[in-house]
Amino acid sequence: MITRRLTPSHAIAATTPTRLAWARAATGATLLTAAVAAWSTAGSANEVTESFSMTAADAGKTVDHSAWDELLKKYVVTDADGLNRVRYKAFKDTDHETLKSYVAALERVTPSELARPEQFAYWANLYNAKTVDIILDHYPVKTIRDIAINEGFVGFLKRSVGAGGPWKAKVVTIGGKALSLDNIEHDIMRPVFKDPRVHYAVNCASIGCPNLQRDAFTGANLEMLLEQGARAFVNSPRGFRIEAGSVWASSIYSWFKVDFGGSDKSVLAHASQYAEPDRAEELKVAASIDDFGYDWRLNDATGDADAQTQ
Repeated sequence: MITRRLTPSHAIAATTPTRLAWARAATGATLLTAAVAAWSTAGSANEVTESFSMTAADAGKTVDHSAWDELLKKYVVTDADGLNRVRYKAFKDTDHETLKSYVAALERVTPSELARPEQFAYWANLYNAKTVDIILDHYPVKTIRDIAINEGFVGFLKRSVGAGGPWKAKVVTIGGKALSLDNIEHDIMRPVFKDPRVHYAVNCASIGCPNLQRDAFTGANLEMLLEQGARAFVNSPRGFRIEAGSVWASSIYSWFKVDFGGSDKSVLAHASQYAEPDRAEELKVAASIDDFGYDWRLNDATGDADAQTQ
């Protein structure tokens, strides 16, 4: 079940004094470190983007994603609501090493030797496979935001108030460069491909995220799977809900609004392209999005944990 986003006032009312103190400490520490590190972070991001912006003109070279495809078909199941869930326990017990071998094989690939569609597929599969690998390393967990990898003090504070996660840790090495999940999504896929459907391709192991598809991406099936992912999410209650004329949307369309045109109207126009006819008409006439939300519970096939929303 997707629950409504907590506004700042609701968040304060629902927070214990100790938790609130941690939140204030985390906010202060984050602001302090952000001012010091802003220039180096931007420089690092630009360097990553430049390093992985090249694509090959020759479309002949491909990457073998068959191992990942088999694992997806074996452990990803679709529930009655159309949500794809992962059988993490069975995956961890049986095929975790197979997954690690696949990720290791991807780390030996030179992305610049791949044509654009094959490269997109490569980065999407790497992001998703490594995310599942991280979940399995720490399973059982209720949410990916409970996971910390080499976190500093600010990371500890953020996790203590439910805002943690593994996204900034360097978890793979490609072409001699250590990369984080954030590097892959925000410094490579978004700026290099400039395609809003990136957000329907990468999966953060949460119920609120677009589905982790049961097929591995390849250069050949990329367009079909991106369109399939967009339609599935836009038409699900995790993507958009329209009740009594009010529009609720996934926080993805708020966090990354610039990728969808930069305004509520452009987000609604994007969504209407993928929506079923009745929903499309409602989205077209809507003036704005009234609320955003996101369900951070783990997309675990064994059952729901307590809600983790934003």
